[in-house]
Formats: sequence, structure tokens, C-alpha cells
Amino acid sequence: MCPHPHYRSQKTGLAPGSLVHVGRQFSEETAITLIRYDETGIIEKPIASIADLKTEKDLPGVSWVNIDGLKNIAMLGELGEIFCLHPLILEDILNTEQRPKIEDMTDYLYVVLRNFHNHTGDTVLSEQVSLVLGKHFVLSFQEKPSTLFDSVRERLRTAKGRLRKAGSDYLLHALIDNVVDNYFILLEDIEDRIEQIEDGLVRRPTPQKLQALHRLKRELILLRKAIWPLRETVSSLQRADSPLIEGSNALYFKDIFDHIIAIIDTVDTFRDMLSGMLDLYLSTISIRLNEVMKVLTIIATIFMPLSFIVGIYGMNFEFIPELKWHWGYFAVWGVMLGVVGGMMIYFKRKKWI
Repeated sequence: MCPHPHYRSQKTGLAPGSLVHVGRQFSEETAITLIRYDETGIIEKPIASIADLKTEKDLPGVSWVNIDGLKNIAMLGELGEIFCLHPLILEDILNTEQRPKIEDMTDYLYVVLRNFHNHTGDTVLSEQVSLVLGKHFVLSFQEKPSTLFDSVRERLRTAKGRLRKAGSDYLLHALIDNVVDNYFILLEDIEDRIEQIEDGLVRRPTPQKLQALHRLKRELILLRKAIWPLRETVSSLQRADSPLIEGSNALYFKDIFDHIIAIIDTVDTFRDMLSGMLDLYLSTISIRLNEVMKVLTIIATIFMPLSFIVGIYGMNFEFIPELKWHWGYFAVWGVMLGVVGGMMIYFKRKKWI
């Protein structure tokens, strides 16, 4: 979904760090859940009040606080105070038109991602995902409730892999990796839609297929705009410049970086395919138009000498049997309508109309 300039006008005249939600408004109320875990166990519970987090924050283990919905700005401001988030970071979290980036605030890292999902089958929507990495905690902010991180929750519950044994930086890796893996699912869907459009263009190009083609091109442009800066973001994480990222976990971020490169290559390939399909559409339309013009030219050529002869002599003959036939007038109308109907049926079968 394209950024809307009028969203940003909501902050006109306000001081930097002012907490104003910029972007699409969702009706869902803000919901906060906490998962605190270590190698020996896991605690998962909803947070009804921000005050409950004050005591939870300093308990042993890694704390993952997930916030679904950005409607309650006051609650997010209190959350920022508890975890000592800078007002400019909170401002970026509420501004859901951010491009993917990373901000190193020394005590924590702030990462912005874009998540894409199919809305109505052939429409892709983009939502912002904000992640904050601290020494022993991770905060994740989503615009509305979703199942995006359900697989990570399941891995924590079942203690699969090294997620429960590692620190908060590995949890950050798992969340980013989950978003990037979601891109592959989206690309598979786009590939299926490209194949359908390509088959349709070969059989019968229509304006509707051309519109679907342009819609896919816009979606690929949006996807590339989200993936390209994410490459630099993950590259910064894999270099382990921050003490919050353990050197042993930097290799896992390199794996995500490789996935992003593969996604960019796939997106570029799809864009080239769509450009070729547009040329195919124009070529097919041109060929069909030439076929139609060829048939019409043949018909016009056949009737040209006949029209010339009739134009000279007219119908000025003394003996014309149909002139005194009682049903002659109606018969002529029947012949004319039959010719028109026959030509329309022929054109319809040839898919010219």
C-alpha cells in the first residue's frame, strides 16, 4: 500500500517527539502480551496494565513484550517510560509510514520492518513492524493483531531449537527471520498470479488482464522499496557493531541477509517478466488488430467493384421481379438483418468483439 502524504500533515506544527499516530487507523484496541522465558521454563500472560510491566521487567530471563495495535497512545507513552525509550523512537513507532531502518541508541536497538499480506486475494497490504532490542528484552509493535509471530511463540512453548537457550538478540533474529520468510510466501503467490495473467494474455488479452498486470507491477515496486533498505539493516546487525548482538549470533543474521538478496533477485526477475508480458500484450493486440483489418479489407475489396457498378447503374432497370412482389420490402429487410447478424456472430466467434 502506498504511503499517503496527507497522513504526515497530522503532525504539522508539532514539536519533535510528539506522540501522534500517523498512518492507517485500525479499530482494534491496544493489546499487550508478555512471554518471559529461559532454558528451564516459560511464562506467557496478557498485560492488563502498564504498571504490571514494572515488576516483570527486572525478573530473570528474557522478556518478550508484544504490542498489537497502536490506538492507545497514552499506554505506549507509559511503556516507553518503563523501558527508557527516547520520544523520537516512540514517534517513529507511531508513524507507520517508516521505511525499514535500524537505530542504535546504545542501550537498545530500534528496527523497523514492513510486513506484507494478501488482503482480498489480489491486493497486497503493507504494515509496519517495529522491534526494540534491549539487554534482556525485546519489544515488538504491530499495527493490529495478526498471526505473524505465532510460529515463534510455538517454538518458545515447545522449546524447539536454541531459542529458549539463547539471549534476546537471538529472539530478535527469530522475529526478523519470520517476517522475511513471509516474503517468500508472498512471492509464491505473486508467481502464481503472473502465470495466470501470462496464460490469459496468450489466449485472449483483455483490459482487465492489463489492469492486473499494472497492479502486480505496483506491488513489486512496494515490495522492493521495503526489501532494499532492509538489506542494509540486516547487514548492520550481522556486523555485530552493537554489544547487544553476540558475535556467535551474527552468523544467523548473515543467513537472513542471504535470504534478502535472494528475494531482491526474485523481485527483479518478476519485474522483468512483467515488462516482457506488457510487450507481449501490446504485440498480441497488434497481431489481433492486423487480423481483423485483414478480414475487413478483404470484405471491403470484394464489395468495392460491386458498389462501383451499382453506383453507376443504380437500380434503374425496367424489369426487376421484386419491385411488384407484395413481401419484397420485408424480404430485403430480412436479408439485411441476416447479413448483419451473421457478421456479428462471425466476429464474436473470432473474439473480435
